[in-house]
Amino acid sequence: MIGIVDYHLNNLRSVQKAFEKVGVEAFISDKPNELQKAEKLVLPGVGAFGAAMKNLNALQLISVLKEHTAANKPLLGICLGMQLLFTKSFELGEHNGLNFLEGTVEKFSAEVKVPHIGWNQLEIENHLPMLNGIKNFSFAYFVHSYYVVPKNEVILTQTTYGKRFASVVQQGRIVGIQFHPEKSQEVGLQLIKNFVECV
Repeated sequence: MIGIVDYHLNNLRSVQKAFEKVGVEAFISDKPNELQKAEKLVLPGVGAFGAAMKNLNALQLISVLKEHTAANKPLLGICLGMQLLFTKSFELGEHNGLNFLEGTVEKFSAEVKVPHIGWNQLEIENHLPMLNGIKNFSFAYFVHSYYVVPKNEVILTQTTYGKRFASVVQQGRIVGIQFHPEKSQEVGLQLIKNFVECV
């Protein structure tokens, strides 16, 4: 049973449809008691880091996510959801994250156009089962102004936009994807399938 966390800053239906396309049912909820029953959780998101953490706290979902990861259950963060997995963000100030993965969230430099929007390549660094069926330099669809800087070696793929940044990370059963798998056609659906089957 896969639960998609609704903290009122997410594009939820498209993520749910991506799971349906790979033959898996996923439910959407902002209720702690419902999400606690899920075997795997998905944390999608669009918008600002600080507002996201505020909403998660107000909805009493931070404790649900912490209990979930403490029980070694799989968690997938997508786009902003991936950034929330990390220690701290410098988006519009300084904000503490969930700290499941050690590292910071930084803004792209003024040397590149922000936000980073469109198709870009995935350069494979570590080929774990999460990347089964994904070829080196496959294209995925990005929309973001900030990127994560992991402290530990958790990077599966990197992408170049002005500089190289982490685009897929994994530590244990926690996975982060910076791009939108639900908008990334076959590559995105393969990653969704891999999260279901391999994590």
